[in-house]
Amino acid sequence: MAENHFDRRRCGEAAARRCLPAGEPARGAAQDGFREECALMGVYGHPEAANLVYLGLYALQHRGQEGSGIVASDGTLLLSHRGLGLVADVFDQEVLSRLTGSMAIGHNRYATSGRTLLKNTQPFVVEFAHGGLAVAHNGNLVNAIELREQLEARGSIFQSSVDTEVIVHLIAGAAGEMLVDRVVAALAAVRGAYSLLFLSQNELIAVRDPNGFRPLVMGRIKDKDAVIFASETCALDLIGAEYVREVEPGEVVVASAAGVRSLFPFPPAERRRCVFEYVYFARPDSTVFGRNVYQVRKALGRQLAREAPVPADLVVPVPDSGVPAALGYAEESALPFDFGLIRNHYVGRTFIEPQDAIRHFGVKVKLNAQRGVLEGKRVVVVDDSIVRGTTSRKIVTMLRAAGAREVHMRISSPPTIGPCYYGVDTPTRSELIATGHSVEAIREFITADSLAFLSEAGLYAFINGDRDGFCDACFTGRYPIPVSDDAKARQLVLFEVRNP
Repeated sequence: MAENHFDRRRCGEAAARRCLPAGEPARGAAQDGFREECALMGVYGHPEAANLVYLGLYALQHRGQEGSGIVASDGTLLLSHRGLGLVADVFDQEVLSRLTGSMAIGHNRYATSGRTLLKNTQPFVVEFAHGGLAVAHNGNLVNAIELREQLEARGSIFQSSVDTEVIVHLIAGAAGEMLVDRVVAALAAVRGAYSLLFLSQNELIAVRDPNGFRPLVMGRIKDKDAVIFASETCALDLIGAEYVREVEPGEVVVASAAGVRSLFPFPPAERRRCVFEYVYFARPDSTVFGRNVYQVRKALGRQLAREAPVPADLVVPVPDSGVPAALGYAEESALPFDFGLIRNHYVGRTFIEPQDAIRHFGVKVKLNAQRGVLEGKRVVVVDDSIVRGTTSRKIVTMLRAAGAREVHMRISSPPTIGPCYYGVDTPTRSELIATGHSVEAIREFITADSLAFLSEAGLYAFINGDRDGFCDACFTGRYPIPVSDDAKARQLVLFEVRNP
């Protein structure tokens, strides 16, 4: 889910002030790494629908930590609760007891612009001529700027700075007797990545964009005849739902009293599933795009060991996302595997640094190196990606300080050379160290004894090299949906505002 702001330099100060309200706080330290996307959870036909959505959002917390919301329907009213923070911070038993009804949708938010505001937290709930409607979105509309300008010129008033609201206004102005007809008409005007859940008083609609960028799966709880939708299968596992299938790219699934029906109203398009779901985003115990994430990450590690072996004594992961790939690397290279870095799992989104500066404090508060494991060893340290390079540099320094004799960095994805415009929070091109820098230059910057990335071909070794059907624009610069200069400029100004 991405926010929709304007670039001051391209759209003028008035437009920028309209979409970047004064007083919105920017986050502090510059990010080093991809941020998560957003999480969707929906339940139709269960007496404890809101409770199940709450549990599903718990399982999907890794996809968004800035805000959470649930909207339930009791057949007459849409009942909503949203808040900033983690799922456990936003909901308690009293709140959930008020979200009555047999259908509900929920959303965990991670804003690609970093704007942590309650008004931008989803699901959105609106009342218009055809009744109440709630919507939750994972993705990003690359033509949101031009659509918003057109809608504002016709008199639409926007309450948030999120591109999802563009879809709401398009639905309100669309023709069609049934809600699904208006949803289809609205989505025909948008371009980009979207997995969407819509909730009215009496039906739940799930939609996935024709390219299938973002994941969305469907499950069932058979004894209640309930239908479940979720971003990942780990949410189904937690609530005891059986995995049925993916919502197909370009598919619209309608769950109502008449049953479940499927539509394919959009022109067919090439599949472009986000390959970074396998590298980093998804939980390793999930099945995404038909494959178990843990097994794919191990396969990436094995391929990395085949491509970039090095004499060493030990393989160490950067926890947690680097663990499966490091296991695969260790198995393929017949090297011992051990946790030379221990992660503190109880670190929040922010923390207060001491007044007296501590070197590499930001990394040390999250990771600590084990001297007893590392001292005197030639270490291969495996991570999923290098984005700005500053975190990798600090990790290498930390490993050496704990006694590692050599540090060889291995990355289970290709160099990241471009930002994502399809719903992932990434730095701009100029902030990506691999843009304009050779592997050797990056190695020198992070101070490793050697550095190797997985090749582009190796990234798809787990499917016998068949790269068709995936989006890898962040690695190749090949964007499957053209991105306007305004959209690119928007990301630049957002990153500058967020990381002053």
